[in-house]
Amino acid sequence: MSSSQATLENHLVDFIHGFDLSRVSDRALGNAKLLMQDQLALQIGCSLLPWSKETFAYALTQARPGRSSIVASGKTVDAGTAAFVNAIYGHAFEYDDILSGSSAHPGCCVVPAALALGEECDSSVQDVLTAMIVGYEVYTRLGVLAAPTLIEKGWHPHCVLANFGAAAIAARLWRLDRLHTFHAMSIAMSHCSGTTEYTSTGGSIKRVHSGIGVQNGIHAAAMARAGITGPDRFLTGTKGFFQTFIQRPAGEASANAFRLDSPLQIEQVWIKPYCCCGANHAPIDAIATWRDRTADIERVEVRVQPKSNRVVGNHNQHIYSPRGITEVQYALPVQMALSVLGLGNGYATHRAYLDGKLDFSEAGAILSMARRVKIIEAPEFDNNYIQKWVAEVTAFFRDGTSEKLFVEDSVGTPARPMNQDQFRVKYDELAGEVLGGKRADELFQKLSQLDMSKPVGSLTALTYASA
Repeated sequence: MSSSQATLENHLVDFIHGFDLSRVSDRALGNAKLLMQDQLALQIGCSLLPWSKETFAYALTQARPGRSSIVASGKTVDAGTAAFVNAIYGHAFEYDDILSGSSAHPGCCVVPAALALGEECDSSVQDVLTAMIVGYEVYTRLGVLAAPTLIEKGWHPHCVLANFGAAAIAARLWRLDRLHTFHAMSIAMSHCSGTTEYTSTGGSIKRVHSGIGVQNGIHAAAMARAGITGPDRFLTGTKGFFQTFIQRPAGEASANAFRLDSPLQIEQVWIKPYCCCGANHAPIDAIATWRDRTADIERVEVRVQPKSNRVVGNHNQHIYSPRGITEVQYALPVQMALSVLGLGNGYATHRAYLDGKLDFSEAGAILSMARRVKIIEAPEFDNNYIQKWVAEVTAFFRDGTSEKLFVEDSVGTPARPMNQDQFRVKYDELAGEVLGGKRADELFQKLSQLDMSKPVGSLTALTYASA
C-alpha cells in the first residue's frame, strides 16, 4: 500500500485517521446521542424475542472471557461476542434506524461495536462516540456509492456494509496506524456477504446478519493487527468490492466521498416509528389517510421504486399470505392493511402477531384488505428520489371516486422526524419492559447528557436491570 496513491482506498484511511469530533455540528452530535438511545432501547427490549434468546444461548457457547457487556443480561464477554449479540438484538425486529441514501441500518453496527470495543479498551465516552461516528460515516458513505444497485441485486446492504463500519471503529479505538488500518478495511471486504432471500422464503437468519457483519469487521481489524494483509485495490480493483458486488465502478462521486469537510451522513438519521422494513413506511403513511373510509375502499394501487419492489413487493413470494413474522414485516400489502385498518405498525402489533393474537386467516380482515392492494413498479422514482424511499398511493372507492397521495418523506425521516414525545414512547416501551421504569429513565437521562470524560462503562452498567 502506497500512501501517495490518490485512490478511494487511501481516502478512506485518511478519513478514519483524520476525523475530529471537535468539528462535528450540533445536529450531528445530537443525532449520534439519539442513535445511541434508540439502539440501546432496541437492544434491551428486543433481547426478549425468540431468535434473540437463541442467539444469546449460541453466543455463550462461543464466547471468551472479557469486559464487554451483553445488554439486559449482566454478563460480560469478549468484545467480538458482545458486539455480535447486541447487534442482533438491535436489528432483531425491523425497528432500527435507516440511512436512506445507503438503504441500510448503520446504528445496529456502530453502536454495539463502539460500546463493546470501548469497554474492552476502557475508553472514554468521547473516544467511543468519535469512533462510532467514524464507523457510521465509513459504512454509510460506501453505502451511498453502492446504492441503489446493491439492494437491487439482492444483497442485504447492512450485512455487507457492517463489515467496513465495525472494522473502522476497531481501527480507531485500537489506535491502529495507517498501514494496519488499511489492511483492516481491505480484509473487511473479504467478509462481505448476505442476500435478501429471507424476504421471499423466510428464515430468522436476517436477524443475525447484523451480528455477522459486526463481528467479522472486528475480526478483520484483529487480523490486520496480527499482520495479515489484504489487496491494495479492495474497493476499486477489477475484482474489488464495486466490480464484484454491484458490477460497476464506484462512480464520479467517489472522488469526494471521504472528504473530511463533507457534510456528515449521520445528520440524516431516520429513526423508525414502524416495526417493519423502511420501504413500507411511505405507503403506510399514505394509506392511513383513508382509515375512516376503510369499508368503502374497493382497491388500492401503490407505485414504488424498483428497490422497494425488490424488497417488499412483487419479487417476494408470500406478500399476500405471509407465513411468519419476517414475511409479515416485508409484505407491503399486509403493512398497508394493518395501517388502514387502524391496527398499527409498531412494536405491540408485531408482538401480538408473534403471540397469535392477530387474525391472519385467509378470510380475516387483514389479508382481505391486503389482497386489494396492487403494487406497480415506478422506475422514474428511482431516478428522481435515489436517496429516499417514496410511494404514490391511489385509493379507488366503491362509489366510483378515487384519491391519490404521494409521500416523499415518511414519518421519522430527517424531513419529518419523530417528535420528542413520540420517541420517548418508543424508548419506554422497549427499555422499560426489561429494565423497569426507574432504571430505563436513568439510562435515558445519561445518554441525553453525555459526560464525555467518563469511562464508557458508566453507560453500559445501566443496560441491565439492577438486583
